[in-house]
Amino acid sequence: MTQFSLDKLNPNQRRAVEAKDGPQLIIAGPGSGKTRVLTSRITYLVGARNVFPYRIMAVTFTNKAAREMRERLQVAIGSAAGEVAMGTFHSLCARFLRRDGPLIGIDRNFAIFDSDDQLSVIKAAFKELNLDEKRVKPSTVHGIISNLKNELVTPEMFAPDTYINEIAQRVYEKYNAILRANNGLDFDDLLMETVRLLRESAPARERLQERTLHVLVDEFQDTNIAQYEMLRLISAKHRNLFCVGDPDQSIYKWRGADYRNAQRLEKDFPELAVIPLDQNYRSTQTILDAAMAVIKRNPNRRHINLFTEKGPGPRIVQRELYNAEEEAQYVIDTIAEMARLKAAEPGEVAVMYRTNAQSRALEDAFVRAGQPYRLVGATRFYGRKEIKDALAYLRIVNNPADSVSLRRVINVPARGIGDKSIATVEEYARERSLSMFEVLTRGDMTGRAAKALADFGGLWKSWVGLKDELNVARLFDQIMKTSGYREWMRDGTDEGEDRWANVSELRNVAAEAGDTPLQDFLNDVALVSETDNVEDNPNAPTLLTLHAAKGLEYKVVFITGLEDGILPHSRTFDKPEDMAEERRLFYVGITRAKERLYLLRAFRRGLYGPSDATEASLFCATCPRPWSTARKRRRPT
Repeated sequence: MTQFSLDKLNPNQRRAVEAKDGPQLIIAGPGSGKTRVLTSRITYLVGARNVFPYRIMAVTFTNKAAREMRERLQVAIGSAAGEVAMGTFHSLCARFLRRDGPLIGIDRNFAIFDSDDQLSVIKAAFKELNLDEKRVKPSTVHGIISNLKNELVTPEMFAPDTYINEIAQRVYEKYNAILRANNGLDFDDLLMETVRLLRESAPARERLQERTLHVLVDEFQDTNIAQYEMLRLISAKHRNLFCVGDPDQSIYKWRGADYRNAQRLEKDFPELAVIPLDQNYRSTQTILDAAMAVIKRNPNRRHINLFTEKGPGPRIVQRELYNAEEEAQYVIDTIAEMARLKAAEPGEVAVMYRTNAQSRALEDAFVRAGQPYRLVGATRFYGRKEIKDALAYLRIVNNPADSVSLRRVINVPARGIGDKSIATVEEYARERSLSMFEVLTRGDMTGRAAKALADFGGLWKSWVGLKDELNVARLFDQIMKTSGYREWMRDGTDEGEDRWANVSELRNVAAEAGDTPLQDFLNDVALVSETDNVEDNPNAPTLLTLHAAKGLEYKVVFITGLEDGILPHSRTFDKPEDMAEERRLFYVGITRAKERLYLLRAFRRGLYGPSDATEASLFCATCPRPWSTARKRRRPT
């Protein structure tokens, strides 16, 4: 590396790049140039320290990050960049196991089972164990098994404490057996088996340790236990572990990330040197001050005081609106005004929220205003499976001849009515010139599925009978309850609760419709959802969750739904660790903004049920100024 290249770094960046051998923790605050530091460190090791590129391992979380780093390295050190062992955790682990897997009984020609394959194997395990998918969802058990593997817990080590965990333990053992019988590994196995390889095979461990002189890892705060153990074992001999990350941005606990790995690093490497990257190149000082005011409330964190040379910038706007619809309209009006004043283009704006269900009011507002938008990391509201299911139930009540909607929900949740049974009913109805509704409600069918078909027909008939008696919201409640859909959806997992939150948001739309006839309600929803299927416009605002926003940046950021129960989420109030992660999530959202930040809340919201008064997020008390006094506590006329 030339002296000129080093001179482009700020003092702490240069200190990190030129760090001596030994373990290093680089605490990279948001917008502090961590990718530059990582690539400069590798360039420095090769160019100034004469380290052979093949003795350097660089680990990332995404293929995109690995490609970006390799491209930068190719500019800096040319073809030598190709010799660096660089890739994601999973790609590197697959490489290790292809080479040395036979040492622990793994065929090097193993297949890697993707998510769909894994779920198929889980279902096969359910079948072999005679387990009922109606009582426990295979996807729920799959999530439990994945978490156990990330924590390096085998079926034998697992001590179940609940019914669902007992089921998970049995399925876990059978699931692994089926994978091995098919010479397959899942993504979690790639990590878990690599750790086992390093622990149990001295030749493999010593060869990899000797070859790997330096280990560099990006986004260290997002590592799980298996990933940390892999890094620890590989770097155990030379102890040159260079970790770049920010514990204040650890927001993926639900995916297995463990922010405590930074504490484990200090324990396992007592000689650890810590270098902060505290100069921010993204945001104004006003935004950084707000972010620091929020995150400093978290306990047991390393203090880092972010600063910038960009100046104070505009003040942060905090606003309370009447409800979610007014909040969404405020966003649209403000974006339009900024565009008119040439303060920001729509494509430079992001609107963020805690849960996917919150996108409904925003999407509806954009569609009704005829304004394009981009949705990141999620399916558009009316395209989500649970929303399509709920609407299909309403459609077969409104129009009993709707066989397409009937096919969608007749076995959701599972009722033992398979495709063959449905085809038999359709043929029976066609031969006798009857509707599916008539066949099912008369109970004409025979055979194994006869009772299930008759039971569903009875439910269907009762719903149709209520259509003219109940408004849409009450009819919706009755269908969700008696169909078993509500109980099936709320399976005790966070994912199930999030999906039910989407259904509840659709119920809120129904409640807002009042006494509107069901036909008109479905027409309105169909018009919104159809208009919603427009192609993304590159110069359109981006709608995304706070989790999806990590790693991104925007000139203008709106954070909506700053209410207790939403941000922080209602599930986190009783667990200090979960509350700390919610605060980190808010911190990540704030630090995505370059110039302008809008913090919004609704006085009334019905995200998880009927619209009710809300309380301002407890995080708001840490913001640099109170809520605007221009509150709107009554519906505008």
